[in-house]
Formats: sequence, structure tokens, C-alpha cells
Amino acid sequence: MLGEIAAVCAACLWAIASVIYATLGQQASALALNLGKGVIAILLLVLTIGLQRLGAPPLAAKNSVLLLLSGAIGIGFGDTVYLEALRHLGARRTLLLGTLAPPMAACLALWFLQEQLSPLAWLGMAVTILGIVWVISERTAKQEKNRYHWLGLLYALFASLAQAIGAILSRTALENTPISPQWGALLRLLAGVAVVLVWGIFQRQLRIWWQTMITQSVLIRLFAASFAGTYLGIWLQQVSLKYTVTGISQTLNATSPLFVLPIAIILGERVSFRAWLGAITAIMGVGLLLAQTS
Repeated sequence: MLGEIAAVCAACLWAIASVIYATLGQQASALALNLGKGVIAILLLVLTIGLQRLGAPPLAAKNSVLLLLSGAIGIGFGDTVYLEALRHLGARRTLLLGTLAPPMAACLALWFLQEQLSPLAWLGMAVTILGIVWVISERTAKQEKNRYHWLGLLYALFASLAQAIGAILSRTALENTPISPQWGALLRLLAGVAVVLVWGIFQRQLRIWWQTMITQSVLIRLFAASFAGTYLGIWLQQVSLKYTVTGISQTLNATSPLFVLPIAIILGERVSFRAWLGAITAIMGVGLLLAQTS
């Protein structure tokens, strides 16, 4: 059960990290947070790779280029719009919309990799979308006051699409190659941070980002979220993929929306029965979609 336990722990940690990022989004921009968490995760991965003495892959190789491209899209762009979605929608709805990434990845694989989808997979996609629509269509008093609600939905959809594209590129790069998961994660993070840095230089915002990030309260929470969600989350995800089949691993990794619900209750948010039912339905859909790979 090591793989299954690791996957569930990764989902729980990402839910906790998303709640922290949602609160940080009120103090710092999404780009600043993405840069900060990326730098912290890179330092932790470099330390890990050094202690494990893992050899570096050839950077000019096709697989390394694909990983860099995956990081630029999935982390540089995808995590930025994900953090923006957290600021507008909160962790609960943003994580739920994140369950759209597996169906999007499946459709992209069908198009680019000619991977065939079974009727069960198509049913899974339909069930996932049904669960998400069921929750998103619920109107709340807080949502009524948030005039940026639809903008948040758009950010979350872009984040899921970027994550799906990044997953396809990573899968293509890591399939039948000697590149270790640690180096794969490091290459993706380096590319993502590079994109955010260029973005910041172009906007002349780096000094402002630095000024908003150096406060003690922000740094402590950012380190905690980066350590739990990015560093430990990636490591546990790789452990789950090693010790259990892909379909089970990805399904359990997608259970973050369930973990964020009790956290929301602890923080004083009212969570309706409809929200619980919609989250469970969406995750069941992801399970059906990925069942063919297990």
C-alpha cells in the first residue's frame, strides 16, 4: 500500500499548500508567488540531487528540451494562472476545477499521441465535468459579491489546460529514458522560473515582487507551501508512480478537492452537501477515466 499512501499524502499536502497560496494571494501577485515557490523548490531539489549524487542528463537531448518546454508551459504559465484562480475563487473551487486536467490530457493524448480512449474513459470525462458543473453552478453569498468570479473560472481553466499540456510533454520526455524524476522536476522548475523572470523583467516588476516577498510572515508561509506542495508533493507523487499502477496513482492524486473541504470547514467556511457530492462525483469521473491505464 506504499504507493497508494504516498498518493493520498501528496493530495493532502497539495490541498494544504493551495489554502496557504490562496491567503498569500491577498498580499503578493501570482507571478511573485510563482517565482518565490519555484526558487525555494529548486534549492531543495538541488540539495536532494547533490546528496543522492544523481548524474545530470544531457541538456541538448530531445527529452531534456521537452521537459524544459513542459516546465515553461505547465509551471511558468500554468502555475501563475492557477495562483490567480486561487485569489479569485479560493482553494476549494480552484482545486475542483483542477480535476479537468486529466480529461484535457486524455484528449490531447488522443490528438497528438494517437492514444485511443475506451467508452469507460469517455464516461469518466462526462462524469467529471458533471460534478464540476454541479458545484460551480451553486450560487453563494460570497460568490455574488465577487465580480471577478468568471475571471477566476477562466484562470482555472487555463491552468488545467497548461497542466495537461505539461503532463503530455513530460510523459513523452520521460518514457523509456534514463532521466531521473528528480532531474525531470528540476528541469521543469528551472524553465518555469525562467519564464516568470523574463515576465517580471519585461514588466519591470522584480523589485516590487522582492519588496512584497521579504516580509517574515510571507516568507514563512511561502516556504511551508513550497516545501509541502511542490517539493514533498512531487517526491510523493513519484513514489506513488513507482509502487502502484498509473491509474490508481493519478486518481488518488486527484483527491485534493476532498481534503480541502474539511480544511475549509475548520477555517469557518460553510460547505454544502452539494459541494461534497460534486467533488466526489468529479473524482469518481477521474477514476473512470484513468481505469483503463490501471
